[in-house]
Amino acid sequence: MTKAEIIEQIVSTTGISRKECSAVVEAFMDVVKKSLIEKENVYLRGFGSFIVKHRAAKTARNIQKNTTVVIDAHDYPGFKPAKSFVAQMRDEA
Repeated sequence: MTKAEIIEQIVSTTGISRKECSAVVEAFMDVVKKSLIEKENVYLRGFGSFIVKHRAAKTARNIQKNTTVVIDAHDYPGFKPAKSFVAQMRDEA
């Protein structure tokens, strides 16, 4: 499902204008992104959590050049679904 399809579903369900809905969805995504960039997790009860994960530094190999490369430690976004959401997915499957 794309962002446009999500907006279309919300418009048909709520009856608000497409322009307002698009602005709300964009604002929601911006808030989540900014929170994660600031290393702050976002918790949505019944849906899941957008969390900041950390990867330690490691050495990797470039097989084509036969060299080793150091990959720096870095943070990246992750998503962990809520237990109730996972249970609903299992019941429907």
